[in-house]
Amino acid sequence: MTVTLVTGAAGRLGRSVVRVLAERGHRVVAVDRVADPDSPAEQRILDLGDRDATAALVADVRPDTIVHLAAIAVPFSAPDHETYAVNTGLFFSVLDAALAAGTARVLVASSPTVLGYGAPGGWAPQYLPLDEEHPRAPWNGYAQSKAAVEDLVAMAARQHGDRITVGAFRPCYVIAPEEWHGAPTQQGHTIRERLDDPPLSAVALFNYVDARDAGAFVASWASAPSSATNGLTFFVGAGDSLVREPVGEALARLVPSTAPHTAALAPRDPVFTSARAAELIGWRPERSWRTELVDNDVPTTDAAEEAHR
Repeated sequence: MTVTLVTGAAGRLGRSVVRVLAERGHRVVAVDRVADPDSPAEQRILDLGDRDATAALVADVRPDTIVHLAAIAVPFSAPDHETYAVNTGLFFSVLDAALAAGTARVLVASSPTVLGYGAPGGWAPQYLPLDEEHPRAPWNGYAQSKAAVEDLVAMAARQHGDRITVGAFRPCYVIAPEEWHGAPTQQGHTIRERLDDPPLSAVALFNYVDARDAGAFVASWASAPSSATNGLTFFVGAGDSLVREPVGEALARLVPSTAPHTAALAPRDPVFTSARAAELIGWRPERSWRTELVDNDVPTTDAAEEAHR
């Protein structure tokens, strides 16, 4: 049985990742500073800031795969220098522990924010939809920490690629299962509120992903040939955008710097494409706000979009 260690396992993404992996037959060891009372996994309480304890845990568990989600997860929730130091330091500790223990695979969570949208000095895409080849331009400590983590992944693949497969993924704005039923999202708004007030989602270019779909990506990555994934970063997002009207129209109106490129987007397209994940490891999102949102007032047919054309 495949043994997978998940850090940050009690978080809004981690809970779903743990469940999907367990459902797919992994023996999951869930690591966090707090317990998840509903977790199907073996749980270990640990502060990964303790490098020695992290190394001892990985040596004890000897996982086949480590999925590293633990981090300061929200921009500006801590001073920039602290966010950068914590997020890069935690990943370095986990990577070093994995190499010492002979772990075969390590996957780390990055973020779409590395591209730099929302920068106070302005930002404009070079093209749309956004993919992994688009230049990065992080402008805060959180985004810079995620860019650094991606660079560490590439470095580790160059340095240790014969011993370990390493990768990064950029999950879009994570929607936990309970949030489809009205629980607040990460920014405190409900999904319905984000749809009713498009500027709330426009700041992130309408990106989102169901946490269970992100968990399915993790499972697919863990079983993919290393030759298809080693050292690479993947966008992981829904197959559409979190907006009722045609996304190109909404984006051009609310983020004017994108207007020269919005014609490339079909009405329901995501602004961030996950085509690399589909091509290289066969993962595609299965859930959309149109199918998951528990709200009979939300349009789910093409008629709503036709009204905006």
